[in-house]
Amino acid sequence: MELTKILESLDLGKISVPKAKKLISLYSVEKIEEFVKLDVGRRSRRGIPEVIFAEKKHLSDLQKIILVAMSRSERVLISRINKDYYKKIISFSRRNKLKTKVGKNTTSILFYKKLTSVGGKVGILTAGTSDIGVAEEARLMCEAMGCECIYSYDVGIAGFHRVFPVIKKMIQEEVDAIIVVAGMEGALASIISSLVDIPVIGVPSSVGYGYGEKGIAALASMLQSCTLGLAVVNIDNGIGAGAFAANMANQSMRKRIRS
Repeated sequence: MELTKILESLDLGKISVPKAKKLISLYSVEKIEEFVKLDVGRRSRRGIPEVIFAEKKHLSDLQKIILVAMSRSERVLISRINKDYYKKIISFSRRNKLKTKVGKNTTSILFYKKLTSVGGKVGILTAGTSDIGVAEEARLMCEAMGCECIYSYDVGIAGFHRVFPVIKKMIQEEVDAIIVVAGMEGALASIISSLVDIPVIGVPSSVGYGYGEKGIAALASMLQSCTLGLAVVNIDNGIGAGAFAANMANQSMRKRIRS
């Protein structure tokens, strides 16, 4: 039972206060056999859904986790599924009649019962097409948190003229935050941050080779940025960037509603 349903049942007199306290305690952590403990109360507590890092998990364990998580939560994001397991997980979701959203160039999957719009808006940009997989992870997280995503890919500084129409669109759409994913030298995040009065989250991607390869140069560049208003997450951390941006966007929307 989700936290909202527990409180509704208490309000309607269907359960007692001691029963509600017990259910809330049980709700906070779900233990699956001896190998995993799910924080199923995270979305109610923080607005961020449960995220399962799947990269090193066995297929059978992952399937158990998905079923238990979806029995207790409205949505769960499974990140970086082993490529050998990806199609099997998609087939598994169909057999169990689980709703899913997928992204381009990523093996992350959003499982959900219902997606509710909160009203926040997040812009997502990539410097190149090689960065799209990380950006799509950010998009899935933002959408899991009820945000609308306005995105434009392959607008890197090698073709600087591409940046300005995208910036104009982000301003017109009144996005609350902009996520910028860039590999190589990672300059796009600083450029975008210097042109807007919107918080920017830079995501260095592991695209690049030679000196400063695998995102090291992009991370160093973003951390050394002269432009203010730019926050930086770890290399390839699209999900972390999505959660941060969506939290800001949803908080902004709540303040607009109150005012």
